[in-house]
Amino acid sequence: MTGPTAPAPAASGDPTADSGPAHSSAAHSSPAHSGPAASNPARSGLAGSGGAPAATTGPPTIPAARTAGAVAAGPADPGSAPASADPATGAAGRLGGAGGGPGAAVRTDPGPSGRAPGGTNPSAGARPDTADLAGGGLARRATADPLFRLVAYALEAAHGRPPAAVWSAPYAFRLGSPGLVAAAGWPTAAAAAPRDDGLVRLSSLGHPADGCDLPLTLSGPLPDAPAWAVRPYTVLRALARAGYGRGGTDLHVQGSLTAATGLATAEPVDCAVALAVADVHAAAGERPDRALLARLLAEALPEGDDGLRRAVFHARPGRALLLDARPRRRRYVAFDPAASGTRLVLMAVRGEAADRTRELARAVSRARRAGALSAWPPGQEPGRSLLMLLPEARRAAVRSAVAEDFCGRGRPVPRFLNIAVAGAARREE
Repeated sequence: MTGPTAPAPAASGDPTADSGPAHSSAAHSSPAHSGPAASNPARSGLAGSGGAPAATTGPPTIPAARTAGAVAAGPADPGSAPASADPATGAAGRLGGAGGGPGAAVRTDPGPSGRAPGGTNPSAGARPDTADLAGGGLARRATADPLFRLVAYALEAAHGRPPAAVWSAPYAFRLGSPGLVAAAGWPTAAAAAPRDDGLVRLSSLGHPADGCDLPLTLSGPLPDAPAWAVRPYTVLRALARAGYGRGGTDLHVQGSLTAATGLATAEPVDCAVALAVADVHAAAGERPDRALLARLLAEALPEGDDGLRRAVFHARPGRALLLDARPRRRRYVAFDPAASGTRLVLMAVRGEAADRTRELARAVSRARRAGALSAWPPGQEPGRSLLMLLPEARRAAVRSAVAEDFCGRGRPVPRFLNIAVAGAARREE
């Protein structure tokens, strides 16, 4: 299995300082960061099946639990326009600019500068000056992305107050060529509101019965918490030690995918939480320092993939980030499959863990025979999925060939997910 080969870096200067992620027209056409959202009831397979919030001025309706077999834990497609269902998988794909091999253009950027307890008042301890319209109003804005409306509303429903900020962060992946990472057009999101009583209140629609209220301590053993909340709490503790949010935070997190896709889910959540908490506890007009947050996350969670975190913090639409020993000098390689008539697709096998390696190899073999150009794992280690570059004209043929082989053997058919090469984490206004 081979991936796209990175060209020799022909570096050129990019005088653009990092005053936050760049959002070009390409960025806004990316499914993760789009304009007015539209409902997409056709989305299934790797994606969730819930409908988008109705276009009203009221809060969105929290969708029912996902059906068995669905991989995504998030709401309906947060893309900017209705996507058609893929005939091979029944999944409405995210078909923005994605795929293709890296080109020769390399750019260089300078580094950045920059549930309430029963019987209690859910707003007790909340800072009274943080009913931020940008965060709180997001839940009732009919034109906002459904995922971000849902996250904003969920924090208010769980903790009795609107968020002061909502941040989105893309899932990230590695390319077949060493040292290249990029962001996928599927987001995770974090909504936060600051407190001043030293309490952390955590919630997630992915764990609706496991919300928790915890004292924020800077050292010592972690307090007893649900398993899902341990990592966000660790991030909050690291931020508090650095001066962000020692008064406490109300936090709600939600993703659009789960680990069943084979994409890393922890790193984008880490980054979204860090950005949201740093934002709501910063001085007015102060931007979160992404380089500092990356260092704090690396120290607090050394087992994480630092390269993927860098992609989450600094990705650009249609480009791959070239990792090197100087993280404050960022270099990019063109990675825009749509420009070369190809599509970037993630293929994830199902079934018992012991069978996944063999079944994935067989799926790739059938895909290559049907016309797939290349395939590689999205992370540092092989797992349950691979990324593939498919010629546009062979996309349906590849999916059909894989489906026929697995159906003929009575095996669960692999799921396919279209991947757009998206931009970096950002605040949702």
